Amino acid sequence: MSITQLKAFHIVAQSGGFSQAARDMAISQSTLSQHVRDLEALCGQNLLDRKARGVSLSAHGERLFEITSRLFQAEKEANAFLRGEAGTTGGHLRVAADGPILALPILSRLKIDRPKLTFSLAVDNSARVIDQIIDYRADVAITAQIPDDPRLHGVRFLSMRLGLCVPASHPLASRDGVTMKELEGLSFVMRERGSRTREIFEKNLADHSISIHQIVEISSREGVREAIANGVGCGVVADLEFGHDIRLSFVPIDDAREIIDEYAICLAERRHLPLIRGFLDEASRLLPEVGDTFRTPSPLQKATTKTIFSESFLTQ
Repeated sequence: MSITQLKAFHIVAQSGGFSQAARDMAISQSTLSQHVRDLEALCGQNLLDRKARGVSLSAHGERLFEITSRLFQAEKEANAFLRGEAGTTGGHLRVAADGPILALPILSRLKIDRPKLTFSLAVDNSARVIDQIIDYRADVAITAQIPDDPRLHGVRFLSMRLGLCVPASHPLASRDGVTMKELEGLSFVMRERGSRTREIFEKNLADHSISIHQIVEISSREGVREAIANGVGCGVVADLEFGHDIRLSFVPIDDAREIIDEYAICLAERRHLPLIRGFLDEASRLLPEVGDTFRTPSPLQKATTKTIFSESFLTQ
């Protein structure tokens, strides 16, 4: 038995005759008849009762037609899923990110063109986000870690500047900006090593020969935020990732020269898949406007973003 034989039987039964079925299948009537005869010979049963005008189903033919109807309906749904729903209006995307604030606007924009899109979002530090891509546990990622791996492809779409995160009651909370020198001796709450924000902050400390008093490590952004709000210490955060929390204030660090670049990445071998390509394209188009959603960027931030957001790379 072959799928071709089953389809020949199904189309004849559906059409009520060999002539129309042959036209529907774009094959000769003799070839179609042979497929049906071969199937009947294989099962040892008469499936179609031939009449002067068309055919009718035998008892065995009716039972087989119920089965082939389910079979070819499933085939139709699979084709619709692969060519239509998944390709243009839906699909499922596994996203890893070093924070939700930059990833969610991209996904929201992607859902405009793909209303049936579903996604999962795993938030981790920058190093582990890249591991998820390499291990095929995520399709795309947003990370501040420079993807120095020949297996990866991505778009550098945004740069962010560092700022101080302090309780709203802190003496520095009302300032328009601080210098690195003013951080000397302060206590800080920070993410564990592997966090790109921490890495960039420590580079700025080293550039200015600044020593901070104490570091309390907490593994999640939410934990860091709660610790700062409760007066455990100051924090450091990228300007566009500060978000909204009336308990906290963001104070730009004016002379922090090292900035945080954000990348949308995927495996190079998968970058041409429509859903992945769509995510990268939306990152390039949408994120320069993200500052207007969360916090108005400085003129320098706007200028920096404008010059680099469309730059793409493929590590050699």
